[in-house]
Amino acid sequence: MKRRQFLKTAGAGVAGAAIAAPAIAQSMPELKWRLTTSWPKSLDVPFSASETLSKYVAEATDNKFQIQTFAGGEIVPPFSVVDAVGNQTVEMGHTAAYYFFGKDPAFALLCSVPFGLNSRQQNAWFFDHGGNEMVNEFVKKCNARRQYRDANGGLVRQGDQDRRRSQGHQNADRRLGR
Repeated sequence: MKRRQFLKTAGAGVAGAAIAAPAIAQSMPELKWRLTTSWPKSLDVPFSASETLSKYVAEATDNKFQIQTFAGGEIVPPFSVVDAVGNQTVEMGHTAAYYFFGKDPAFALLCSVPFGLNSRQQNAWFFDHGGNEMVNEFVKKCNARRQYRDANGGLVRQGDQDRRRSQGHQNADRRLGR
C-alpha cells in the first residue's frame, strides 16, 4: 500500500514541476556573462567545452542566462584568465590551473599533474573529501570561486555564483542535472 501512495505522490510532484518550469524560466532576469579561455578556437576539445556549456546554460534558462565565450587572446592574453576573473574584466574563465604555477605553486594541485592522482582519485578528493572547499578557500585570494566540472575546471568571479542563485538560476542547475 505504501508503495502505491509513494508512486502517486512522486507522480504528482513530477507533474507539478513540469507545469511550474516554464513559469520559473519566465520570471528570471536576463544575464549576459563573458567567459574567457586560455585556448585558441583551433584547440577544439577544451574550447568547444566552453561553447557547449554556454549552449546548455542558454537552453536550460530559455536564453535568460547567456554566456559568450572568447578564445585566449580575444579579451585578455591566454595566461591572464585568473587575473581577468579576479579583477572583474570578465565574469568567468576556463583554463588549466597549473598554468599559474608561477603565481602560486598550489595552483598545480587544482588539476591533473604527472604522477599525481588519477581522475577517480581526484574526483573523490574534490567531491567527497573536502577538496572543493579547500580549493575555493585558496582561490578566494584571487577574488574567484572554482566551479569544478572536469579536470580543468573553471573560475567564476567571487560573489557572482551567489548572486546568480539568488536571482533564480538555481533552477538551471537542476535542469542541467548539476
